[in-house]
Amino acid sequence: MKVLVLNAGSSSIKYELFDMSERGALASGLLERIGEQRACLTHRLQEGANTHASVREGKVDDHREGFEWIADALGQSGGIANLEGLIGVGHRVVHGGEDFKAPAIIDAEVIDRIRGQIPLAPLHNPANLVGIEVAMASMPNVPHVAVFDTAFHQSIPRHAYLYALPYSLYEEHHVRRYGFHGTSHAFVAKRAARLLGRPLEELRLVILHLGNGASAAAVVNGRSIDTSMGMTPLEGLVMGTRSGDLDPAIIFFLSRATGLGNDELESMLNRDSGLKGISDQNDMRELLRLAESGDERAKLAIEVYSYRIRKYIGAYVAAMGGVDAVVFTAGIGENAGEIRARACSGLDALGIRIDPKRNATRGNEAREIQTDDGKAKVLVVPTDEELEIAEQTLDCIRRLSA
Repeated sequence: MKVLVLNAGSSSIKYELFDMSERGALASGLLERIGEQRACLTHRLQEGANTHASVREGKVDDHREGFEWIADALGQSGGIANLEGLIGVGHRVVHGGEDFKAPAIIDAEVIDRIRGQIPLAPLHNPANLVGIEVAMASMPNVPHVAVFDTAFHQSIPRHAYLYALPYSLYEEHHVRRYGFHGTSHAFVAKRAARLLGRPLEELRLVILHLGNGASAAAVVNGRSIDTSMGMTPLEGLVMGTRSGDLDPAIIFFLSRATGLGNDELESMLNRDSGLKGISDQNDMRELLRLAESGDERAKLAIEVYSYRIRKYIGAYVAAMGGVDAVVFTAGIGENAGEIRARACSGLDALGIRIDPKRNATRGNEAREIQTDDGKAKVLVVPTDEELEIAEQTLDCIRRLSA
């Protein structure tokens, strides 16, 4: 009982093959630079506790040829459609708008509705659609399921998702908060409940997905009630290269002061801001090293980054009327103990206290890091967005056949 998870970008395909009877990965990989002179496929085969990696380079003209490379890497001699025991394919789709509140079996109507969300995600949804259409042509005999980054946040109430703009902009152009990283927040919420030994339906969680992209979510009884990213992934926390929250009038000021056009300003806010904008460095590991050596701008970037997280924790505790656990996940959240400590510093009044020794312990397992007298739990929970997509895909297929 296997499920293949695909995440197709404009020039890349990320994939992972799961044995859902064991909830374990059998193989994974990343094909990069599709359409360029020299593409690279890094494939990893999992055999028990051992991982075997292989690399293939060459020219890959398009996504269809890319799937042929992936089929070869997965060891199938007649094409990817002959994967033994494959029961479905799960596709990551970045934006589902208000159309999709749950995963959907992909058909012509669903493809049209995904295409209708392109104005909300012009850089992502077109690439996701290319991957869907090519994969469905290559694997026509199994169901394909779209799993949306935005779906988990569709439970956010109207007072939290509406912006204070003319209401007609929401009605005519769907301007509202959507939120992203939904598959990660959903996965981590369930794993946090399991670690705490309590039903998810009775928990109030602040989940912090801290990677190069970063978002916070307030999750009450298993449902997202607010999240930091907005209509696009630019809003909210300071990120590796994204500014996060910003006075919107700054855009108009910069347009007048610098002569930059909309496209240039948009690129700056998405690619040259955040940690990179403050310090010229967007890798948190390097920033921590530079700060340790005395680099003042690295110290400042870390301080700004941590302060914004701390503000969101406090805001979401207030929005939820309390908190049972603060949960850190993703690359920085799972591995940077100093950032966790800084983000929770000064939150004693909310019952949030981190134990320095527990926080300094590294590992790949979900764990508690709060002090013994802390009223709120503080957790580190590794995320697995691909496994969450696989699980949602399997659930969707089972509901279809029930």
